[in-house]
Amino acid sequence: MKKKLSLVVMLAMVLSILAFGAAAQADGDEYEIAVVVKVVGIDYFSVFEEGVKEFADEYGVNAYVTGPSTADAAEQVNIIEDLINSGVDAICVVPNDATVLESVLQKAQDQGIVVVTTESPDQVGADYDVEMIINDAFAELVAEDAAAACGGEGQYALYVGSLTVPLHNAWADHVEEYLADKYPDMTLCTDRIACGEDSALARETTLDLLKTYDDLKTFICFGSQGPIGAAEAVTEEDLIGDITVVGNIIPSEGASYLESGAITSGYLWDPADSGYASCYIAQSVLNGDTIDENYEIPNMGDIDLQDATLWIDNPITITADNWESFGF
Repeated sequence: MKKKLSLVVMLAMVLSILAFGAAAQADGDEYEIAVVVKVVGIDYFSVFEEGVKEFADEYGVNAYVTGPSTADAAEQVNIIEDLINSGVDAICVVPNDATVLESVLQKAQDQGIVVVTTESPDQVGADYDVEMIINDAFAELVAEDAAAACGGEGQYALYVGSLTVPLHNAWADHVEEYLADKYPDMTLCTDRIACGEDSALARETTLDLLKTYDDLKTFICFGSQGPIGAAEAVTEEDLIGDITVVGNIIPSEGASYLESGAITSGYLWDPADSGYASCYIAQSVLNGDTIDENYEIPNMGDIDLQDATLWIDNPITITADNWESFGF
């Protein structure tokens, strides 16, 4: 009788442990979510990481940021390969090159790893992609302010992080089309240039372009370091007020240039929201939650689900008068 009772107690304990483990998994306690950014060590992705940490603390998940020291797609592939081999539950990625990452992301999916991207709509190999702004509307916002600042005429230069970053090039494409239609007196001085993730390179490029093109009046910069480098060059050449610089910036990083007038205006969304939302979606997929037109992410506002892309329209315009209000 005692042996039977003992077996019953042991069975109850085992079932209790299994039930607890299943509940913990459902809550995300056991999940490991790795977030691979374009490049570590710049302000944008430091703020992005704050959102990942907030999510990890809130849900008790092992979520963390990793990435290459330079904006290198091949290095992102290597990092993702290592994460696959280590057996993570989910990988969130901000791609440097959507095409280069296709096969390694599909490999992750084949091994049962959830894949979520951001800044890469329609990414092959991703379960879902999340965007913090509506691309065309965002590009038009930047283009309109640039045109207003330069009087709708003269040459402009267009910077992107790289020629393979999906989001930057989608904006650049639309800016070119929009300005050609609405402001035909504004012309692109040369092909778009990949320097938006490196302020030193953007500075050097800006100095070279200013020497080469006499009618160059405007720099439209996608990539958070592009406006910083361009503003440095404009300041050095004593051209503040004569040259317009607009584009993606971290408010605190661009503050001095906004206040001096070297950067006319900046545009972004809260990078922490991108980090948080990416992890939240990954956890939802891991939990088997339904992602449909009624899906919500806390404090993110309305979501428009199109195929596997979740569009959230939360852009911010950053000026000398309001940069302190954003808190990053």
